[in-house]
Amino acid sequence: MSAAVASVPAPAPKKLEKKPVKFSNLLLGAGLNLFEVTTLGQPLEVIKTTMAANRSDSFASALRRIWNRGGIFGFYQGLIPWAWIEGSTKGAVLLFVASEAEYHARAAGAGDFVAGITGGIVGGVAQAYATMGFCTCMKTVEITKHKMSVSGQKAPGTWATFMDIYRREGIRGINKGVNAVAIRQMTNWGSRFGLSRLAEQGIRRATGKEEGQKLGAWEKILASTLGGGLSAWNQPIEVIRVEMQSKKEDPNRPKKMTVGNTFRYIYQTNGIKGLYRGVTPRIGLGIWQTVCMVAFGDMAKTYVEKLTGEAVTAKH
Repeated sequence: MSAAVASVPAPAPKKLEKKPVKFSNLLLGAGLNLFEVTTLGQPLEVIKTTMAANRSDSFASALRRIWNRGGIFGFYQGLIPWAWIEGSTKGAVLLFVASEAEYHARAAGAGDFVAGITGGIVGGVAQAYATMGFCTCMKTVEITKHKMSVSGQKAPGTWATFMDIYRREGIRGINKGVNAVAIRQMTNWGSRFGLSRLAEQGIRRATGKEEGQKLGAWEKILASTLGGGLSAWNQPIEVIRVEMQSKKEDPNRPKKMTVGNTFRYIYQTNGIKGLYRGVTPRIGLGIWQTVCMVAFGDMAKTYVEKLTGEAVTAKH
């Protein structure tokens, strides 16, 4: 008599679920971004942009140039409304688009790591074309336009400048350099994600923590700072973006600027060093963004959960 062999049913495959985009997540991201840019974020952005646009300036001479334009307020040029619009909307765009892209990547068979990078890259490109293109363009215009010093002539305000560019050049004018912004965002998200994960693995090995074990606040800051600092390898794209959007007057600049001819122009006039101008304040900006998101993230998360009554699931 043969023994009956009980057949064990195969476990049902885990159902693929799309991550919900909650209002509390959007509110948290917008709040942290607005705090970051209104404190040290915009001054570092202004220094970075000034050095990228005026590539013969040292760090000290860039500070003097900014101070001469408007004292302490010179370091906050472009904050209202452009940096605020960008800060309050780019997180929402990223969460919506990255969630969709990550879901479809998983549905196509991608693993967690690849799906995460895919979501970040696609979300970063969407940020550029949906909201960051015209915001970075107008911020750069505000920072680099010549101060009008003609006696009795009032300098145009930010909205007057915006409408003047729109009337003369249309949608393309206010989105000048958007392709460079898209390349920057795409490479930023891809490299920062990967490099931060590598740094986290190194910290776990150094501290004896197991895979998946939660890192402390300072360990998170260190990992993200290393990832953000090392991802500044794409600074040439940022310098190209600034040059394309800048209102600096130079008869030698190409009339119709593309990513390619702008790269050649910068290289011919300033060499390889010119393509990395402003990298120091950019690294500083990345560190400050990390401190805001990690150090202040938990406090902001508690407040948002009390305000909205729903759990915040976004990683900050």
